[in-house]
Amino acid sequence: MAFAKDKPDFKQYKRIHQKALNLIRTGKAVAAVEFLALAEAKLPRDAETQYMLAVAQCTLGQAGAAEASVAKALKLGLPVGRIIGGSHNGLDAIRKRPLIQRLLEQHGKTPVHGPMIGNLSGNSATVWLRTATPAIVQVEANTLPPMPGGKVSAVVQTRREHDFVAKVVLNGLKPKTQYAYTVTIDGQKNQGAGQQFTTFNKSGEAGKFRLAFGGGAGFVPQHEHVWNTIAATRPDALFQLGDNAYIDNTNVMDMHHYCYYRRQSRPEYRSLVAGLGVFSIWDDHDFGTNDCFGGPEIESPSWKRPVYEIFRDNWVNPGYGGGDKQPGIWWDTYINDVHFICIDGRYYRTDPKKTKGELSMLGPAQKRWLLSTIKKSRGTFKVLISPVPWVFKAKGDSRDTWNGFKKERNEIFTFLTENKIEGVVLMSADRHRSDLWKIDRPGDYALYEFNSSRLTNQHVHKTMEAAIFSYNAKQSFGTVDFDTTAADPTATYRIHTIDGEQVFQHTVKRNELN
Repeated sequence: MAFAKDKPDFKQYKRIHQKALNLIRTGKAVAAVEFLALAEAKLPRDAETQYMLAVAQCTLGQAGAAEASVAKALKLGLPVGRIIGGSHNGLDAIRKRPLIQRLLEQHGKTPVHGPMIGNLSGNSATVWLRTATPAIVQVEANTLPPMPGGKVSAVVQTRREHDFVAKVVLNGLKPKTQYAYTVTIDGQKNQGAGQQFTTFNKSGEAGKFRLAFGGGAGFVPQHEHVWNTIAATRPDALFQLGDNAYIDNTNVMDMHHYCYYRRQSRPEYRSLVAGLGVFSIWDDHDFGTNDCFGGPEIESPSWKRPVYEIFRDNWVNPGYGGGDKQPGIWWDTYINDVHFICIDGRYYRTDPKKTKGELSMLGPAQKRWLLSTIKKSRGTFKVLISPVPWVFKAKGDSRDTWNGFKKERNEIFTFLTENKIEGVVLMSADRHRSDLWKIDRPGDYALYEFNSSRLTNQHVHKTMEAAIFSYNAKQSFGTVDFDTTAADPTATYRIHTIDGEQVFQHTVKRNELN
């Protein structure tokens, strides 16, 4: 065979087809076909292998074989959206052939990915989805039950340059109100079952809500039911805190598209995100490679901006750093009177192992924004969210967490003390387990850190005795119930397994954070 080194790693399913795509996109499509033959021999009924084989065959000019591989992938259960969706799916060479033309005729006016609710607030929501071709997308939402003046709609045009993504902003919604919504694509109405969402209170008003959160969501088909388990806890929001898709490639931008398409097509994920507010940040595996650092420059390395643009097309956040002039994935938002302040720990991170110069995870622009945002916050709780643990003890001596940037982290904590910032709790991901930490601070209140990052991952990190609680026996996620209507507002953190078992609960009261 042409590739003695390139053999599928069957212990990590998510990597098999990523390896094949990397071969295809680096001029080794013949080797990819041979590589996929090994995968097919081990996994004879794997739809993903047939899809990737079709991509390789398209690259090699084997249109008839590629069409046959697509037909086999569909027969094995690959969602139609994987074939007709996205401008980077690798199948353009057979797009005009009979099979795909028939699929487009039958499914071309339905969302191929999504819908997903993003940037949900008390008076607005954004509906994200992807169409198969350039299309006019209308979203209409109405109160449940319908009431006079309750209907809101908006229209956008999807375009190839943004991967046929629609971000339809619905303004003028009523707070604390349930809405049903429909999506119309080029005149065809799509009445999805259960397409509903509920707005939050007005920004700054007290209320109750539940968020689910976690990271570490590599694509593992047998663990994708975690999204159903999360849905069963009935959260109002989902915070995906990095390593949302294990991409790990800074040379082949199609890898980023591929990993998003693969997750966005899963029915369990689509069902969950169609009905609650989704918020996201990234970490190393969806920004660059393991334990990576982007460095202080905006345009160097050259892959940083393309990765940022792809991320921005695939999520709907309240903001994106300083915009195109100062790209990044930092942002803040209020849910009721709880203030969420999220940082980007990768784009401007300096090499944590260097011995000269100032180390920074944030970069100067983001640090100024962070401290200013904290100081101006009026949140009953102020939730500082990092893709990596704030506590120094979470990963031994590794410098990949804030352990590698002690001075900068301590500067942030000192700022809290000097400015008498009350009500702060911490959230993070990265470690393949779920933890509760308590960070003591001399002369000030302790900071509680809720950490969870093994939504689907097979790879697990050991539990930590220094934590208040540390769990890694199964895939897991966290929920946090905020109740700021109580005389002493509370934040209750729970850890749930992929199978729906609650294994831990701890309540932090607001008067502990003064």
